Amino acid sequence: MLMWIVRVIFICAGTSFGFHAANLAFPDDSARKILGLVYGLIISAVLIGLEWIVSKKPLSVIFAVIFGLLIGFIMASIFSRLAVLALGPDFHATVGFESQGAFEGVLRLGLTLVCCLFGISIIYHTRDNFNFIIPYVEFKREERHVRPALLDTSVIIDGRIADICETKILDCPIIVPKFVLDELQLIADSSNRLKRNRGRRGLDILNRLQRSGVVDINIEEPKAAAAGSGDVDDRLVRMAKALDGRIITNDLNLNKSAQVQGMDVVNINDLANALKPSVMQGEEMVIRLVKAGEEPGQGVGFLDDGTMVVVDQGRSKIGKTVPIVVTNVLQTSAGRLIFGRPKGEES
Repeated sequence: MLMWIVRVIFICAGTSFGFHAANLAFPDDSARKILGLVYGLIISAVLIGLEWIVSKKPLSVIFAVIFGLLIGFIMASIFSRLAVLALGPDFHATVGFESQGAFEGVLRLGLTLVCCLFGISIIYHTRDNFNFIIPYVEFKREERHVRPALLDTSVIIDGRIADICETKILDCPIIVPKFVLDELQLIADSSNRLKRNRGRRGLDILNRLQRSGVVDINIEEPKAAAAGSGDVDDRLVRMAKALDGRIITNDLNLNKSAQVQGMDVVNINDLANALKPSVMQGEEMVIRLVKAGEEPGQGVGFLDDGTMVVVDQGRSKIGKTVPIVVTNVLQTSAGRLIFGRPKGEES
């Protein structure tokens, strides 16, 4: 609000300045006074528009444009002098110029436009490789090249991503593509009650992340590379490539497809398995057997984190808590399986 008040005051002051300047220059001409007032208003409005556009841009972009212009002017001055020396003093007559000065002026202007264009373009697209800020002073975290993390539909519905973000372990921007949000809304509007509840849960998780404030989460339109046709997974991979980001998912098929295309993928299931306590062969534990296993004589129990424990010769002990000795541990992307035998019956 303060800046808009300052802008309005500046426009009024600029309009008044234009009127008074015309009044001093043409004291007896009312038409020129009105024209000066209009010119003052237009110039002030244009300056305010430029100031508003610049204020929306990151500091690195502003410095990239300034530095690109500076490089462009320097290169244009050098190239124009070299071109005049190489072409000779009589070349201006060959191309139809009456004087050498007019030819040099046109040549310098053309080279300045070209060099400034390429200077701004090159510096702008490579600004992350340069330090456009005051040494030892960091204005914004986004000035550093931080790879964003893109969420897919399955990991949002899963809900564990909210708990992970609230631990503050993710120090990167979180991006939810617009087509993923559209898919969530489509699921939430489904006639199937189960799918409708899953979609609404996903929307609730997004609202929870936005309200928490612990992560920078944005809903973004897909870039040109991801705006085409294809299913949501394909578009998500293309958008991650365009943004040089990572994909967070618990979809095994998306995980494999993205890895084949050279993308970095964070699988929530793998992360959960990595955080489970490690169990070594020969280690003892106590487990309550709750049901029979698939093979004859097997009993099955579960640890507090949901890990399945298969106990050979344990079917007769279902419903009891028994000490066992771990005989094998099988780790897969779907989870972890622990095999064991009742203590004293390892052989």
